[in-house]
Amino acid sequence: IVDLLRSHDFRLTVGDVTIRLAKEFGFCYGVERAVDYAYQTRRKFPDRRVFLVGEIIHNPHVNDRLRKMGVEILMRPEPTGAFDFSALTTDDVVLMPAFGVTIDDFTALRDVGCVLVDTTCGSVLNVWKRVESYARDGFTALIHGKYYHEETRATASQVRKYADGHYLVVRNMDEARLVCEFIEGRTSADTLMTTFRRAVSPGFDPDRHLRRIGVANQTTMLARESLAIAAEVGDAIERARGAEARATDFRSFDTICSATQERQDAVRELIDEGVDVMVVIGGFNSSNTMSLAALCADTVPTYHIETATAIDPERRSIHYRPAAIKHSEVDLVDWVPAGPIRIGITAGASTPNNKIGDVVRRILATRGLAVPG
Repeated sequence: IVDLLRSHDFRLTVGDVTIRLAKEFGFCYGVERAVDYAYQTRRKFPDRRVFLVGEIIHNPHVNDRLRKMGVEILMRPEPTGAFDFSALTTDDVVLMPAFGVTIDDFTALRDVGCVLVDTTCGSVLNVWKRVESYARDGFTALIHGKYYHEETRATASQVRKYADGHYLVVRNMDEARLVCEFIEGRTSADTLMTTFRRAVSPGFDPDRHLRRIGVANQTTMLARESLAIAAEVGDAIERARGAEARATDFRSFDTICSATQERQDAVRELIDEGVDVMVVIGGFNSSNTMSLAALCADTVPTYHIETATAIDPERRSIHYRPAAIKHSEVDLVDWVPAGPIRIGITAGASTPNNKIGDVVRRILATRGLAVPG
């Protein structure tokens, strides 16, 4: 079905329903590579125990398939907890996910002596190099991301290669503005640490470690927000200490991966061309999918779903997560209203093409229609 959409300029009209697919969507190179490495590893070591440190990507189908192939997924007991590697032996094979692992986890695995297969995405490695350079040069890494996310935890850990390397993670512009208020002397260190106590490096001292700042980001965040946060922090330093301080004590590089940027650009283009609703497909814990859903929801009604089964043609309902509500899903009946309608579709970087096709089938079935041929 995806091939059919591609061959018709990413458009399919059946009856009075028009499906529009964003021109960049789904699996990116880094995800495809990670998944391929995982499948190859299982085939290469058929008689060994194979473990995966967390999920290979944030897609329930892919992770379930690996489980069925006999790959045991090691999970932390809580988002910021520690992995338990005590059961691993030198005979085991361990996959590191596309998000990467922290320095401490890598060291622990290396000490076990098991076979390590590293599927870390190249775009993530680029961010690691950036924050490591910040730490080397005496800059604190201010990371736009989710402090509990695997990728951000792995990225933040890179600064610890240096004795006085430090980081602070901001989730959004509101949190970034709190940092700016401290830089400008409008809030106290105690207030700042109350907010960021779980999102800073050990021994973090705002008075010392927010003098020189380098901005980076989790590769799957909303690009426009990352750029705005960087500008806001740079402006705050200039307001507090002048243009010279901004030139010497502030660094910023856009470390959003190209695939994330392309998918966000493509969905903007699709919405600008005209759709009535957007369906965004991908894991509810997939950061890049959530960024796409948030981008769409700014303009049109948007339904973030994990799988095609979220759409029930018989009930004419959809089970989805609203972009503005965290960790909560809702059901909506008659989400496809009567009359001509243009439905836009995009998918996060962890979503296989066949899952997109399944969604198209169910959307059309809601109107009693089917894919031609």
